[in-house]
Amino acid sequence: MTLQADLQGHCALVTGASGTFGTHFATVLAGAGASVVLAARRVETMQVLAERLTATGAAVAVVPLDITATHSIEAALDAVPPSFGVVDILVNNAGANHSAAALEQTAAQWDEVLDTNLKGAFFLSQAVALRLIAAGRSGSIINIASVLGLRQSLAVTPYAISKAGLIQLTRQLALEWARHEIRVNAIAPGYFLSDMNRYYFDTPPGQALLKRVPQRRLGQPTDLTGPLLLLASSASAFMTGAVLSVDGGHAVSTL
Repeated sequence: MTLQADLQGHCALVTGASGTFGTHFATVLAGAGASVVLAARRVETMQVLAERLTATGAAVAVVPLDITATHSIEAALDAVPPSFGVVDILVNNAGANHSAAALEQTAAQWDEVLDTNLKGAFFLSQAVALRLIAAGRSGSIINIASVLGLRQSLAVTPYAISKAGLIQLTRQLALEWARHEIRVNAIAPGYFLSDMNRYYFDTPPGQALLKRVPQRRLGQPTDLTGPLLLLASSASAFMTGAVLSVDGGHAVSTL
């Protein structure tokens, strides 16, 4: 079955657009008709994606973004082409992780993970919301959380805390911004093969972890297509503060 969503007339900004998830999210949103802004630090990688999407007829722009710097956030939003209109679909996908035991985590590692995954997501959401309110527009903010915001695992303490915080941030902003017709929801992926974890699932511990996922497989980017289009489109007009688990049953598996 082909999933359909009409996002013509919408402008979507995807952070972390140079990574595995970001590339897929941008491709899906462009395919649904949205003008798409690719935002990340790796501009060269995004340019390749932009050229590929533009060749399909999509409207795509590339803006450099360091999600940990508020001045970079404002500069990125100012760089959105006027023809795209106001960003009314935001996908907070940028992520960082340092895999180490809690006793070995450094302050610098903690700050990088929390600043990227949580603080940056908040201040970008705030900046987008302020522009939507000024323009009198409704919008949809989609936070990419994680099963580790709902469950625990070894050696990922800052990451898990940042994602748990992102889930609570989703609910807080949903409550405050509903009056402005800005919906805020989250997707909590389970274990997907990505640039960040590719090495891990080739190891014996990674293989053992996979066996504890009820569906006994890693997620594929296409498994996120439906949830993304649902939350980005008017199909979820009465949804805000929701967290969609896309994890093969991991969040409800036995300990």
